[in-house]
Amino acid sequence: MVSGGGVLTAATPGIGQSYFGKARGDDVEVFTLKNRKGMTARIMTYGATLIALDTPNRAGKLDDIVLGFDSLQGYLNPRDPYFGATVGRVANRIAGGRFTLNGRRYQLATNDGPNHLHGGVRGFDKVVWTGEVVPGTEPAIKFTYVSRDGEEGYPGNCRVAVTYRLTDANELRLDYLATSDRDTPVNLTNHSYFNLAGPEHGDILGHELLINAGRYTPVDATLIPTGEMTPVAGTPMDFLHPTAIGAHIRQVGGNPIGYDHNYVVTDGGKGLTLVARVREPTSGRVMEVWSTEPGVQFYSGNFLDGTLHGKKGVVYRQHGGFTLETQHFPDSVNHANFPSYVLKAGVTYRSTTTLRFSAD
Repeated sequence: MVSGGGVLTAATPGIGQSYFGKARGDDVEVFTLKNRKGMTARIMTYGATLIALDTPNRAGKLDDIVLGFDSLQGYLNPRDPYFGATVGRVANRIAGGRFTLNGRRYQLATNDGPNHLHGGVRGFDKVVWTGEVVPGTEPAIKFTYVSRDGEEGYPGNCRVAVTYRLTDANELRLDYLATSDRDTPVNLTNHSYFNLAGPEHGDILGHELLINAGRYTPVDATLIPTGEMTPVAGTPMDFLHPTAIGAHIRQVGGNPIGYDHNYVVTDGGKGLTLVARVREPTSGRVMEVWSTEPGVQFYSGNFLDGTLHGKKGVVYRQHGGFTLETQHFPDSVNHANFPSYVLKAGVTYRSTTTLRFSAD
């Protein structure tokens, strides 16, 4: 283990640890990763959650670019919209909370209107994981959790790990592993909300976004995919070339208005592939998302409504942050034409997402 109080030690270069509070009687710790360029990531054991990410702008000034709270209490609030959390056992939505696997029908909690969302009432975002330092030359922390058979209605004892690694190339790499003793759906992602200007500097509508996807999966009124994979060309869903997030957002519609759609990544699922690139013109910050996943959920913070007060006292208003959740497609367990996220017993689930930061 590393020393307390956030102190960095020679034995564990670039890693600190501090106490953050208690969740349901369990201690919650924060691990701080710092690379040789000063970039810093802070991840807590509650939800294996990224709570801060300091990256440089074009002048070299570091700012925290993820939405979140100053204290653990904010994350324990039932209205916390998954800020920075690791979500599962199945990220995104399952229609009606129902699926059939190996001839057996399963009913999960419906915690998002008529549908199941992000693992249920107490998904992976709401449990305390075990964190341990990963030996090596780059600061890294491995978080592990065992999801028991029947937890939130899912079959099988599922052992899950996510490793956060901060490189000297200003990359934050997330490696996911999972195994189960019974066939079970597994779809893991990170749910960080980003504002590359810094959340205290307004909304993200002026961020220039490229998504490496020529198709997306249209949804019904409850945000469940219809099963189609539709070309983005000629629609407000088209981000094949850098486009301001707010350029066509009103044409997308929705209640509230904005993007909350899965994109079919070009050559996704075939290795580490460019998923998206985001640039914020004022700060010059650039974030590239690379992943082994076949899809990405782009969400423009539509449900942020000014009722949450975050870090530095910032009021999180609509479109105050965006997410790019690398994933398998929503409700894949009910669509035979989508890439399957059923993890077979004894097989290891592996997924990697890398966030690359620079400034121009």
